[in-house]
Amino acid sequence: MDPLSDDKIIDSWHKNATPWTSAVRERRIESRKLVTDAAVVEAVMSRQPRSVLDIGCGEGWLARAISARGVATVIGVDVVPALIEQARVEGSGDFRVCSYESIARGELDVSVDVAVANFALIGKETVDALIGATPSLLAPGGALVIQTLHPLVATGDVPYEDGWRTGSWAGFSDDFTDPAPWYFRTTETWVRLIAHSGLRLVEMREPLHPTTGKPASVIFIATAG
Repeated sequence: MDPLSDDKIIDSWHKNATPWTSAVRERRIESRKLVTDAAVVEAVMSRQPRSVLDIGCGEGWLARAISARGVATVIGVDVVPALIEQARVEGSGDFRVCSYESIARGELDVSVDVAVANFALIGKETVDALIGATPSLLAPGGALVIQTLHPLVATGDVPYEDGWRTGSWAGFSDDFTDPAPWYFRTTETWVRLIAHSGLRLVEMREPLHPTTGKPASVIFIATAG
């Protein structure tokens, strides 16, 4: 298996499903606790949705948060069965094991007001295909909400250009192993990918970390048609 590939990402998440569930539910991730969790919920709810698809839902925290805000239909999908099992235990959504490739092939038969991907688009080919298929998942007037690492901050000391980066569990417990690689995209590349998928970028948000004053993430909101 190529150590810098979409398959390696999935392999890593299979191995780390249990410690990840604990880290999220015990709110151990500072940036999420301080900034990004609330930011993505606010972005989704700004569309006043009646139905939401959480792509790469993990153990289901976002689906639960959206459901608690009164959204009637919340569907969560993830390729890792162990994470879907954890999501089902907590409830507040319709959780299904589903890969990005399956979605790209049109095998997920849903129509929602908002599709959201929260720090879940870290691969290359699978992500390109997934975003290309997103318009088919959206009801008229629907929107795609993406929260991801802010490219200008995430690039670090590495040149600001698209490419695979090695992963790290720095700051996490020793229970985590074999970190997933991730594919870095510049802001320009994100914007182009969204446009080429037949979506129209209507808003870009940059939630700031209260301590560093730097963007903790970037949120893209794009509509179909």
